[in-house]
Amino acid sequence: MRHPPITRTALAAGLLALLLLTAVAALLAPAPPRGTDDHAACTGRTPASWTTDPATTTAFARYGDDASRGDDWTGGDGTHSVRLPDGRTLWLFSDTFLDRVHPPPNPQGAPYRWRTTDAGSTPFLRHNSLVLMNSSGTPERTLTGGTPAAPGPFFPDLPGGGWRWPVHATVEPRAPGLPDRVVRVLLWNRVPGTGAWIFGVPRGTEVATLSLPDLRLESLTPVADRSAVADPGRVVLYGTALVRDGAWNYVFGGDDPPSSPADSGYLARVPVGRLADRAAWRFWDGAHWQPDAGRAAPVLRGGGRRGVGSAFTVVRPAGGTWVLLTMDTAGGAGLRTITGYWACSPQGPWHGPTGRITPPRPAGPDPDHIAVYNPQAHPEFTTDAGLLLSYDVNWLGPPGAPADPVVNGDVELYRPRFLRVRLAPTGP
Repeated sequence: MRHPPITRTALAAGLLALLLLTAVAALLAPAPPRGTDDHAACTGRTPASWTTDPATTTAFARYGDDASRGDDWTGGDGTHSVRLPDGRTLWLFSDTFLDRVHPPPNPQGAPYRWRTTDAGSTPFLRHNSLVLMNSSGTPERTLTGGTPAAPGPFFPDLPGGGWRWPVHATVEPRAPGLPDRVVRVLLWNRVPGTGAWIFGVPRGTEVATLSLPDLRLESLTPVADRSAVADPGRVVLYGTALVRDGAWNYVFGGDDPPSSPADSGYLARVPVGRLADRAAWRFWDGAHWQPDAGRAAPVLRGGGRRGVGSAFTVVRPAGGTWVLLTMDTAGGAGLRTITGYWACSPQGPWHGPTGRITPPRPAGPDPDHIAVYNPQAHPEFTTDAGLLLSYDVNWLGPPGAPADPVVNGDVELYRPRFLRVRLAPTGP
């Protein structure tokens, strides 16, 4: 059926009404979170150059070599940090050696410094620890759980053999509007596994609350429990990176499919002051923020050369651009080379990979199997020399070869190292 013709007068009246409605809607619509869509100030950024940072690397090596105590940190990986209100820095480590370092030769006769406990030849490995650094940049104290005679992880292991790995941490109000501040620490839960899950089966994400200034563990709160997911490769763990932007914490995470060398990156958003409130978490589903973690969609999908490693870092330097640094997932570069992505908002689109950093590795007894992994930015230490970036080193020998004699026999293999990275505009 044909519609009656629209007169010019009616058309003009309709357009006027539409314009008025649009103007009113614009006035009533809530403003987007500051900075998350600031495309006008956004330009591509890429890691353009880097130098080693021997001062920070040496500070941790000196602290680890100190034999005045037999129950403190001599090595660890994970290497996240958070600046505390009083100027100290809290460093968070995953698997940690708590033991003593001895001069060479090691038990195999090699010219490397090596670690043992006082009681025997087996190093004292725990699933996490904290190290306090003073305002001058010197690590001073290791924080663990348990007792002095039998130190345990700071964040207690899970019932049934599981454990907690700390990732990103931030200082925020205990609740919105309150003057009292606390440290919130994101934790990954894993349980023992085999085969593709030799480093643990992912189960979910928690948030720990630590009091200030004494850093007492107050609570542990699940915020993304995925233990009911049948396929561990589809479990997303959140907290490898956290960036505060205005009133929001943007929390990045990733899955870990064993069939792919590249993981996908995911994103959650939580109001500042409510990181330990599960009801406040919202997950990006590709179009909207919504409360169901199971409907989250990747903001950076793995595939081909694109994708992220199992741990990556995100920063937002001056200029409005979001920068993600990760191990390059292409070919054999995945445990050798760091690359970058950039975006104008945390949910993307992410552009890249671009840039290439190949950090130095210690010589070790078997240099062909020394792996670089877990790049982490420490923006609180940014100077004119660039962004401080840590990376971890480990030995991943041939399949079936035990790592303990190699890693235990050379203390250089399980300690963080540091770079200064300069970011520059991408090309046209």
